[in-house]
Amino acid sequence: MKRLVLVTSTPCFAQRADWHCAIAGDVLQEFASALEQNYPLTLKRFIALQVRGSENERALLQALRERMSSSGEPDLAALRGGLEILRDTDLRGNLAQIAQSALVIAGERDTLTPPAASAYLAQTLPDARMVEIRGAAHAPFLSHPDEFVKCVADFLGSEIAG
Repeated sequence: MKRLVLVTSTPCFAQRADWHCAIAGDVLQEFASALEQNYPLTLKRFIALQVRGSENERALLQALRERMSSSGEPDLAALRGGLEILRDTDLRGNLAQIAQSALVIAGERDTLTPPAASAYLAQTLPDARMVEIRGAAHAPFLSHPDEFVKCVADFLGSEIAG
C-alpha cells in the first residue's frame, strides 16, 4: 500500500480524558442500549446522523434509507461488535508508525467524526494533508461527490475524475 485516503476518520471514536474530538461515552452507551431495544429504529437514527447537517440532507437521507432497505436487514451481532470496536479502539499511539502518504478528508459539518479529529490525524501522521469539504457532513462522497472525487484523484495523481 503506497497511499491512504482517510475519509471522515478518527483514531479514537469515543471520548477519553485526553481526547475530546469524539462522541461522549454516555451517548455511545445510550446508542448501544437503544440498539438492543429497537435496532431497526436505532439504525434509522444512525443513518440520519450520517448526513445530518449536509447541505442536501433530506435527499441524501432518502437515498441512504433506500439503499439500506434494498440490502436486507443487518446482523444484530455485527452491529453490537461494531459499537464495541468504536467504544474500545484508540489508535492514536500507532499513527507515527504509518509511513504512507495520506489524504485526510473531513466534512465541515460532521458530527460523528468532527473535523478536529481529522486535523489531529493530518498533524500526527508523518506525511499527511487534510481537505475539509464545506457543507458536507459525515458522507462527503455522497453529498459532494464531484469535489470528493477531485480531491482523491488529485491526491492519487490520476484522471479517475473524468
